[in-house]
Amino acid sequence: MSITVRFFASIREKLGKEQDIIECKGIACAADVWSKSAGIPLPPNTLVAVNMEYARPDQPVRDGDEVAFFPPVTGGAR
Repeated sequence: MSITVRFFASIREKLGKEQDIIECKGIACAADVWSKSAGIPLPPNTLVAVNMEYARPDQPVRDGDEVAFFPPVTGGAR
């Protein structure tokens, strides 16, 4: 029983990994996934997706889910 974790952009660079697979035991929500996989506090304004749909960090997760973390989106110059 596992959850696939994906990291994008600057988060991927900071953690030095693109993907992880973690065991479900003790995992209740997306924030728990981050804690177990990243090992550091969840940065403010991090975007979370569960099964390719944007979600809140307190979104429940279960076996077989994919949880992704993205840095906040910033705008460009006009």
